[in-house]
Amino acid sequence: MRTIVLGTRKSNLAMKQTEWVINELNKRNLPYEFETKKIVTKGDKILDVTLSKVGGKGLFIKEIEEALIHNEIDIAVHSMKDLPGEMEEGFTLGAITNRVDPRDVLISNEDLLLDDLPSGAVVGTSSLRRSAQILARRPDVDIQWIRGNIETRLRKLREENFDAIVLAAAGLGRMGWDEKIVTEYLDPDICLPAVGQGALGLECRADDEEVRNVLEELNDELVARRVTAERAFLQEVEGGCQVPIGGYALLEANGDVTLTAMIGSPDGATVLREKKTGSNPLEVGREAAQTLLQRGGKEILDKVKSELDS
Repeated sequence: MRTIVLGTRKSNLAMKQTEWVINELNKRNLPYEFETKKIVTKGDKILDVTLSKVGGKGLFIKEIEEALIHNEIDIAVHSMKDLPGEMEEGFTLGAITNRVDPRDVLISNEDLLLDDLPSGAVVGTSSLRRSAQILARRPDVDIQWIRGNIETRLRKLREENFDAIVLAAAGLGRMGWDEKIVTEYLDPDICLPAVGQGALGLECRADDEEVRNVLEELNDELVARRVTAERAFLQEVEGGCQVPIGGYALLEANGDVTLTAMIGSPDGATVLREKKTGSNPLEVGREAAQTLLQRGGKEILDKVKSELDS
């Protein structure tokens, strides 16, 4: 019996996600055994600066892909939002899984909602996407970067000079903590999620037909249509987790995809949004990107990237 090895980051959340994948595969009674290999990525090692300053796309996947190249693992388990818009040659997305809550959440020490935080309140996030939208809503709060896994950020909220932090609902939900600690679920109208947020991306070698067939068991076609539109937008603007962009797609009753996309300045002074609907997810994503870039998004992103390079 072949053993299929799944590679993952070593955080508790990443392990929970990988355990979920293995449990789902085991439910199918497939003729395989499954093992887990923990891998430390660049994004996990560098914690003393913001993600945007670390530089490069795929901060949380490069080392895992290297393990794929060297046949140390057969499947890479990623949070979909960590994947760059374009896959490296030789790899493919074998499955996009079911999607849990894609929203961001606010957790505050005094259980105050975003609109009720006092002026000057310190809000922690490592995401330019979140900072742009939070400041657009509350320009009077003080955004401070915060890094580390979920447990580390929650500890820093309690022990350091933060009034609130913003996290992904998906991670808290997978850890089973969402109902216990969340102060407010942020509506996408306030804070548009990251591309792919809430779904898992299962990557494998493009020429490994056996593993690709295994992963087809977990591919959610309806979620994949939505995420495909979001990732087409991501690819067209050449974005990643280091730049202030967001994208969230929904399926209409007739099967069409409606994508809401965002490009914003990190200080929240300008937040551009665009909504596109169509039957072809790739075209929907590309059209949203082109429209936003023409409306001033290109200038915003060029400025952000030049500041990060300086």
